[in-house]
Amino acid sequence: MTVPDSPAPDSTLSDSTLVTYYSRVDSGDLEAGLALLSSDVSFAILLPGSAVRGTDRDGVRRYLEGRGPVDRRHVPTHSTRTGELEFVYGAVVEDGLTITGHFLASARIDDDGLITGYQVAFDPELGLASPTLAATDPASPTHD
Repeated sequence: MTVPDSPAPDSTLSDSTLVTYYSRVDSGDLEAGLALLSSDVSFAILLPGSAVRGTDRDGVRRYLEGRGPVDRRHVPTHSTRTGELEFVYGAVVEDGLTITGHFLASARIDDDGLITGYQVAFDPELGLASPTLAATDPASPTHD
């Protein structure tokens, strides 16, 4: 059985709005990350045992600020965009060393480049692809 060729993705990690969002938020620059969200963004953040949903940028801000100080980063391994929809898959790393789980995020991007819809799911057990933590530069040619 042969696998048909996949269509070429419309984006890569280096030009992903979601990857930029995660990079800004993980660096502690919440304002710059939130600037990528439409003021009326609809969102669902699906975590083990709970879900956070809302319909505006301030709801995302409340969620992020409510987490308290964290040493966490999102390490995207895959990204693609087709039309207005963007998808990112990756690992969540705590303390720079420990992969605590994996995430799958999707976003609707408007004509101004803002995220108008955001859905992300995190699972601490199942991982479809994990990064090599030593090579997490999104500009690296080893990243899709």
